[in-house]
Amino acid sequence: MRYILALDQGTTSSRAVIYDETGAAVCQAQQEFMQYYPKPGWVEHDPFDILRSQISSMQHAVRQAGVSLSDIAGIGITNQRETALLWDRETGQPLCNAIVWQCRRTTDLCRQLEQAGHADMLRKKTGLQLDAYFSATKLKWMLDNIGGAREQAAQGRLCFGTVDTWLIYNLTGRKQHVTDYTNASRTMLFNIHDHCWDSEILALLDIPESVLPGVRECSGYFGELDEGIFEVKVPILGVAGDQQAALFGQACFHEGGIKNTYGTGCFLLMNTGEKPIQSNAGLLTTIAMAKGGRVQYALEGSVFNAGSTIQWLRDGLQIIGSAPESEALALSAGDTGGVYFVPAFTGLGAPWWDMDARGTVIGITRGTGREHIARAALEAIAYQTRDVVDAMSADSGLAISSLNVDGGASANNFLMQFQADILGADVVRPKNIETTALGAAYLAGLAAGVWKSENEITQLRETDRVFRASMDAAEKERKYEKWKQAVARSGNWA
Repeated sequence: MRYILALDQGTTSSRAVIYDETGAAVCQAQQEFMQYYPKPGWVEHDPFDILRSQISSMQHAVRQAGVSLSDIAGIGITNQRETALLWDRETGQPLCNAIVWQCRRTTDLCRQLEQAGHADMLRKKTGLQLDAYFSATKLKWMLDNIGGAREQAAQGRLCFGTVDTWLIYNLTGRKQHVTDYTNASRTMLFNIHDHCWDSEILALLDIPESVLPGVRECSGYFGELDEGIFEVKVPILGVAGDQQAALFGQACFHEGGIKNTYGTGCFLLMNTGEKPIQSNAGLLTTIAMAKGGRVQYALEGSVFNAGSTIQWLRDGLQIIGSAPESEALALSAGDTGGVYFVPAFTGLGAPWWDMDARGTVIGITRGTGREHIARAALEAIAYQTRDVVDAMSADSGLAISSLNVDGGASANNFLMQFQADILGADVVRPKNIETTALGAAYLAGLAAGVWKSENEITQLRETDRVFRASMDAAEKERKYEKWKQAVARSGNWA
């Protein structure tokens, strides 16, 4: 039996999962790390917290599994995307904390770029909306605001990277400064048509190309694990951003394949094949995967706050003790009592793209209780997903009759049934809802020869449950119209 070790570096925790040849998880370990909020709208991570938690979880998983290191055929890495890091090439010392994808500190810079007329050029070349979400303006901010950074960058002394690049650099003993096509496509610096860092964009933002990593296909060689971590030089053979990895883990290998991952945010991707589709409905055009000399594209809708909404109920409002409690509390309410919750804590993503929207709870009366707030929070996740599904259907011309789901919140049966109801479509949940790590494992396993083809991987997929729509069509549309009214009330607040 050969195994694949998948590293899943997320926004709030680092995980390591060991998979066998059947695609079954043999063992996993997870470690949370600190979130830092130095100013309103700012979100940071300590780069060494990311690294330490990831190494600790992988070492723990290997020990717990009792697997021989010589039987691990390769490592796959998947990661929180858009989070930006800058460090010294020789010492490996970060110049500052990682600027997390949720951080809004570059909102004003994005406005300036838009007012100067650059938004359309950036969208056409990168497939992305001009927004503080992406890495490009984060990197510019670091170069402009950290003392000596521009001088060091000009001297070739600095490395920029998303989280995958930071991990690979350190796991290989500082030998590899590389990324993959999917993570590169999320920086707003990468031309998704020409498959290279774009010189016009680099000049616009005054970013020297020397700080950028080399770009490789998602399934292939990225270097070897340093012997200081394990005594065996295990190769890193697969890398993809978390949402593209989940698309791969859901076996959406062909045009029309669609999935939604319910994590900290909510991310819906549709494989559009080898032709990029330019969205007219506020979606992103991104690279889905690059493998065997072939690049596939996807339409993506990004919801900034999904699971983080439930975390806020737990940690902020403190009306639940744990995330799973939200389901029973929501069911106890019967309905929301007319309450709508727009969780625009850090603005609204697709298809609204309102950086100045802020969280809103509307419809509160003296009869409103915590159960109504909890139910409205869960329903908000489903409403935001429908916003994206409707836009995706309009862009692609495809009617979406079923949605593959994964991620932690997909275990919530109330949410999944309401999702099916508000979409009027089947919601298909696999037995393994942690498909992000699984996708990274599949990418590495294909390069290692553990699996021979995508068809073989498709055969491994097992369905847990299909949720079918049961809500009256008129009631569904009435609820959704009220949701859109609530979104309008939350807009342009900051």
